Amino acid sequence: MRRIPIIPRIGWQAEVERWGMVYHTHESQPYWFEAAYYELTSDDVERIETGTAELHEMCLKAVDHVIKGRDFARFKIPEKAWSAIASSWRAQEPSLYGRFDLAYDGVNPPKMLEYNADTPTALLEAAVIQWQWCQAVFPSSDQFNSIWEALVSRWKLLRSQNLIPECIYFAHEPALEDLMTVALLRDTAFEAGVESWGIHVEEIRWNSAQWRFVDADDHSIDAFFKLYPWEWLLSDQFGEHALATLASHKWIEPIWKMILSNKAILAVLWELFPNHPNLLAAYLDSPRGMSTYVCKPLLSREGANVRIMAGDRVQEQTEGEYGSEGYVYQALAELPEFDGFHPIIGSWIVGNEPCGVGIRESEGRITTDFAQFVPNLIAG
Repeated sequence: MRRIPIIPRIGWQAEVERWGMVYHTHESQPYWFEAAYYELTSDDVERIETGTAELHEMCLKAVDHVIKGRDFARFKIPEKAWSAIASSWRAQEPSLYGRFDLAYDGVNPPKMLEYNADTPTALLEAAVIQWQWCQAVFPSSDQFNSIWEALVSRWKLLRSQNLIPECIYFAHEPALEDLMTVALLRDTAFEAGVESWGIHVEEIRWNSAQWRFVDADDHSIDAFFKLYPWEWLLSDQFGEHALATLASHKWIEPIWKMILSNKAILAVLWELFPNHPNLLAAYLDSPRGMSTYVCKPLLSREGANVRIMAGDRVQEQTEGEYGSEGYVYQALAELPEFDGFHPIIGSWIVGNEPCGVGIRESEGRITTDFAQFVPNLIAG
């Protein structure tokens, strides 16, 4: 793996907008960054793909372990959701997609930093924008990227098995980043023959007479894709209704993914699979003598409230609103450095299969919402 500087395309902003990337610049700095690209070898791709598949399988085993042991309290999941999570898992309610964030230096096995299993974003960039960049700039090159095709196939499978209805409401907040992710998912669903409606989360209503969620025109909503975390949903005023009507409303992602989207899963994985080459040591009670480690809130997003520690000394930290829910203490994986930037690999799972990667990089060692997305290709 290496980072190669290049000259960006003239008018790249208009080009990525043409493919739906309306959020490409953050506070005058490019979020989509094509003044460089990462070149992966076929060995890199094989390590990432194999590691991702193995991590996903271990994660499913960890979910089963947590549910059978009723170990929800360690995840700080409210007790009112425990039985719903267990029922959802036993019913094998299907998952659509997820994204592992991995530390990878091109030499050692990729290490799991976390699993964005409930509301992963940066999907349009990975599935479409970097592929179109590759076709325009390096048309004879290939890319580890079948994300679009995998999503279309997944929607078709779910529909053919009657696991989802003919029409799904895609709910999200108004942020442009969320809009891009939902737009891509709706497009792949459409290609698979699944109808959809877009709706902002705050537009969803509760009809007490019908005992159902409805839209602004009082149309009944049978199925949701929600780019909105389960822990937020359950703390909202309609959270009780969501739990009470799980049998009559289809939710994507299913509620059992509350376990995987919580960083307590890192400690459970280490307990079940100690010293696995794709895992980092992780504990919930304390650092347990680790000399360097990362302190992460169980529910933090975009690198908020993360601290890199050397003993009792803070080496690097970020601010935010998380932490009251508790922390996990994870061994530090030193990210590689290329031209002053530290990349992490976003490895995508659709259904149960790895299907592509996206790379974000930061000047600091903590990847935040200021990280830039850099395209990649396979050396050939």
